[in-house]
Amino acid sequence: MPFSKYLESKRADLKTLVGYLGEKFSYVSVLGTDVKATVYMANRNAQSVRDGSGECGFVVKMHDGNAFYEYSFSEIGSSVKDLADRILSQVKLADGVKTVDKTVVNDEKLVQSFLRESDFDKYSDGELLSFCVNLKDEIMAKDEKAVNAAVMLQPYVVSKIFISKNRELDQHYGWVNGICTVTYADGKIVQPREGYHYYLLSDVLENLPKKVDKLIDKARHLVKATPIKPGVYDVITDSSITGLIAHEAFGHGVEMDQFVKERALAKEFVGKYVASPITNMRDGAGATLSAASYFFDDDGVLAHDTQIIKDGILVTGISDLVSASVLGTEPTGNGRRESYKRKAYSRMTNTFFEKGKDKLEDMIKSIKHGYMLFETNNGMEDPKNWQIQCTAEYGIEIVDGKLTENYVSPVVMSGSVPELLKSITMISDDFEVIGAGSCGKGYKEWVRVSDGGPCLKVKVKLA
Repeated sequence: MPFSKYLESKRADLKTLVGYLGEKFSYVSVLGTDVKATVYMANRNAQSVRDGSGECGFVVKMHDGNAFYEYSFSEIGSSVKDLADRILSQVKLADGVKTVDKTVVNDEKLVQSFLRESDFDKYSDGELLSFCVNLKDEIMAKDEKAVNAAVMLQPYVVSKIFISKNRELDQHYGWVNGICTVTYADGKIVQPREGYHYYLLSDVLENLPKKVDKLIDKARHLVKATPIKPGVYDVITDSSITGLIAHEAFGHGVEMDQFVKERALAKEFVGKYVASPITNMRDGAGATLSAASYFFDDDGVLAHDTQIIKDGILVTGISDLVSASVLGTEPTGNGRRESYKRKAYSRMTNTFFEKGKDKLEDMIKSIKHGYMLFETNNGMEDPKNWQIQCTAEYGIEIVDGKLTENYVSPVVMSGSVPELLKSITMISDDFEVIGAGSCGKGYKEWVRVSDGGPCLKVKVKLA
């Protein structure tokens, strides 16, 4: 599947637009976005092929030496000069907005195209829908207590072009999320899920069916799960819960637009111990391959691999172009938009703890009584006061160094970020990043993110 023909056809016009606006502004860039997304779904009652969350449009970012301005539009029209005049007539500094004096945007010369190959064109809509129907039938045939099942494939293809006075970048890549769920009734009803996510459809089609037995086994245990007795426990987090901790503790908390607004306590701890000395954490679209991996961000900054925590010390945060300009730092490639219609913010990408040196079996053996927690449900964070709450789908009790058959669900982990991270005593030598999630900034501004990492041994309050 090639780079967007539509964006390619507008390349010359975008260069001309940057030139016109550059007569009035010290810095001008334009981002063009063309995203095509499809959802294939089948459950017991319905099957469908529908459009996903696609978009197509442009946004201009400008700086006049004091402040940034943005203007989005869906069509260039017949006259680039008329568009430029319309933009100039409508952009103005809002009352009360603090200006950024003497900001100089680093617009180093770079012309480059980036491509991640995909195999989406090899499969028809009918083939992908049939896959969903057949896998749904297979799940339901596994157990008579499976009253419904759903299978979804969510492929999407991204094309973006970025042009400034000195930069001309374009990128093209795809990703697909495969998800299967079962509605299982045995005294109570549970709806566990399994997934497989990759940039090649062929891999998802091969590996998602291998999750069926695990899905049914999980359902059989979860219908018997009991509430946990609240308390402070020794806990092992699976890769998903480890990723949720990273996401909530030092994801939002180190988004540096929050530093600018004095809304993040992390700003005061850069260069200080915030975690156990065996703890290392990273973020970056270039740090690993997942749904949050791209080649350059929406500010035209190349993807980074940023060390956030090194040997327990908070090294830096993650930034977009504007927050880096205000703070006098280099942007880290984390400027992201929900769509071309929305503002760019400092946003997480792949945020994860690095793997350690411990074997998971040794971590389990080290616990007299506690729990191993599994599967991200949701989380909340308070970056100003550094408190987090993370919900796991379920936990398995550990007694005398062995996993039992006692499942608890749901499980809520809460507490102070530094207390939690400083309690880390073991980190597994295995590692998995799961690329299926999305994250809002507050209650909006949704972007794709990944979670995961190794397993951690911590001491934390559960309820």
